[in-house]
Amino acid sequence: MQPPAPDGLPGVGFDLVDVDRFRLAMERNGDRFRQRVFTPHEQSECDGRADPILHYAARFAAKEAGMKALGTGWSGGVGFRDFEVHSDGRHPPRLVLHGKAAEVAEHHGLRGLRVSLSHTTRSAGAAVVAVPGPPAAV
Repeated sequence: MQPPAPDGLPGVGFDLVDVDRFRLAMERNGDRFRQRVFTPHEQSECDGRADPILHYAARFAAKEAGMKALGTGWSGGVGFRDFEVHSDGRHPPRLVLHGKAAEVAEHHGLRGLRVSLSHTTRSAGAAVVAVPGPPAAV
């Protein structure tokens, strides 16, 4: 685990995905890729959309950006399915942490991660900011 930023600022992550390249990767690797990277909840949300690939690509970008915001990258046992995007189309998307990502966030005193998603027919991107403080009461 990396220590928090020395300047006291929260971690920030950004990732941009080329939709055509992502579409090819999904077609080439099919269900194996989907199962390894996306949770059942994410698969259900994406598959219910008009063009699922755009939504899968944005969620993939969110996972990459989340790893950057936590400061872990793919190291320390943090995996793609540790980051789960919830988005119903009526509310801002949420990035829910599981497993090792949740442990890292707690270790660094983070309340969670905020995510913003965007896509066009050509690219999908996500920005993630680490929010300091104790977890919100449920």
